[in-house]
Amino acid sequence: MTRAAGLERLAAFLDDGAAEYAGSRNFDLGPEGRSTTSALSPYLRRRLITEAEVVAAAISAFGDEGAERFVSEIFWRTYFKGHLETHPTAWTDYLALAAEGHERLAAEPGLRRTYAAAIEGRTGIDCFDAWSSELVETGWLHNHARMWFASIWIFTLRLPWALGADFFMRHLVDGDPASNTLSWRWVAGLHTRGKHYVARAENIRRYTDGRFDPVGLDEYPDALDEPMPPREVALPPAGDAEPEGKVALLLHLDDLHPESLPLGAARVACVGGFVAHADGASDLVRAADEAAMADALVRAEAYFGCPASLIEKDWFGGLPIVTAWAPVGPSAMVLPQGCLRLRRAWDEQAWPLATGGYSRLRKAIPRLI
Repeated sequence: MTRAAGLERLAAFLDDGAAEYAGSRNFDLGPEGRSTTSALSPYLRRRLITEAEVVAAAISAFGDEGAERFVSEIFWRTYFKGHLETHPTAWTDYLALAAEGHERLAAEPGLRRTYAAAIEGRTGIDCFDAWSSELVETGWLHNHARMWFASIWIFTLRLPWALGADFFMRHLVDGDPASNTLSWRWVAGLHTRGKHYVARAENIRRYTDGRFDPVGLDEYPDALDEPMPPREVALPPAGDAEPEGKVALLLHLDDLHPESLPLGAARVACVGGFVAHADGASDLVRAADEAAMADALVRAEAYFGCPASLIEKDWFGGLPIVTAWAPVGPSAMVLPQGCLRLRRAWDEQAWPLATGGYSRLRKAIPRLI
């Protein structure tokens, strides 16, 4: 999991897959099949590559019109992050519901059996069981499969949505707190109230190219309803004022491209990094996180010309600590007190447009890029 690998994947996608993206992106051809998506999300999740450079590369290769569908999907990631920044209780509520769900598993044998069958791929629903195994074994699922999986989890198996979101966060190598939490809420009908996503057998047969023929799906469920929707709060200020003189730069898993931060290279006297995994993260996720951080520290040491390593006590030598903005999620929850946070222009311009539905941000894409 390195920046070089992300750039290589981007180049391969632009050379071989991007031209067909709009028409093929909904097809899940399986782990052995040709990818119909860019598969850039593990790198974007950690900002080993940035949204801005990916969008610029796509437009350069295919023009505004040719890249439109792909660029819109990149902005969905930005939308989810901005929405969670202004609705942080969606994250804390999810954590509380997941903890409550695990308590229920300990107390309710029937729920525990259904949950175990789901995460072990033993439900008898062919597609769901295959996706469950694929997720655990590879750390990956096609985006369309994620939606079908979540819908079956919620509406057919009647399992708590937060336990499903927790299962994804433990195993997805691109597990993003905002995209994951809000996508599960959207499938359930909680993000856009009453508008839920229902997995239908015919749709699955079509977009898996006939690999699956699921039976027993509940195709006419009601959306979930929770009495207290996430509360909206004001977007936090753009960032803290930068101190004068030398600083210590702190890296976290939400932003591992320090070379493009709005910070003069000559001012950085040392670089430290810390890794905050999702609770219960799988070995695959932990290995990807640690490899990404190691790569960022090597690049930072070369770029800034100063020592770079995982943080230890007093690593910053008394200097002011500057860090890239950590959006709502595990990194932000454990960020050391007193850090001066820098928010990228990409987020600063887009996040204020992400407080409601996606359409407001989507309409602004032409001027944002």
